[in-house]
Amino acid sequence: MRNALFEIRPIAGALGAELHGIDLTDDLPAATVRAVRQVLLDHLVIFFRDQDLSPERFLALARGFGTPIEYPFLKGIDGFPEIITVSKLPDEKVNFGGVWHSDTTYLQEPPMATLLVAREVPEAGGDTLFANQYLAYERLSDGMKQLLAGLKGVASSAKADSSRTREDRIRSDGSAEARRLLIAEHPAVRTHPETGRKALYVNRAHTVGFAGLTEKESAPLLEFLFNHQIRPEFTCRFRWEAGSLAIWDNRCGQHYAVNDYHGQRRVMHRITLAGGRPV
Repeated sequence: MRNALFEIRPIAGALGAELHGIDLTDDLPAATVRAVRQVLLDHLVIFFRDQDLSPERFLALARGFGTPIEYPFLKGIDGFPEIITVSKLPDEKVNFGGVWHSDTTYLQEPPMATLLVAREVPEAGGDTLFANQYLAYERLSDGMKQLLAGLKGVASSAKADSSRTREDRIRSDGSAEARRLLIAEHPAVRTHPETGRKALYVNRAHTVGFAGLTEKESAPLLEFLFNHQIRPEFTCRFRWEAGSLAIWDNRCGQHYAVNDYHGQRRVMHRITLAGGRPV
């Protein structure tokens, strides 16, 4: 598909599109930013290839789409507190983000979107999977939708699956508040503030239970939802190259960094954009 400004190449039926014909190293006209943002709303995650973005340019690009915020547990790179390094080194076995999640849902106002640019990638492996949470909600039975309508998920920064993926990074690059416990309650089903569509909004990395229920009582329902929301027909897969950039909508999607490149190096830079309180 092509509009007047760039080419759109969907990569899967559920979500995801590559955009071609845009040079992100230059300031983008307002019309292009609006068009890219619409493609993001339509496809939930968008990708660009061969973008040589300096930290300055990466941050300027992010500001064109929202307000960059600092990650609560890691220090940013020198001179750019909003940009964190997401890396796995050859001697490491656990990767950052190697669990299905939407970013930092333990915040009272989780980020609306995330930008991730690849600096170094392994010869093979290190792909990222994405899952459409609109579809995950829409494919539930009417009875399950009714049940979830009254529930709030409790998200915690201390959940074990999440903590393990960032443990080494905190030891080496942790911020002054790296051990702070963050907890937030959000609707199990949220309404996207721009599209008006409903999306399933629990995730395996951070959701520990439902408000008003014990963790043990919550566990069977959460386990069903965690498995349901990543069904293959809801997903797409992206293979990174150095200079690849992804932008994804955290309000209606989840992602998972595949850990299949032991002994190799993978280095990315990430920025998250401020969001609002889920409703």
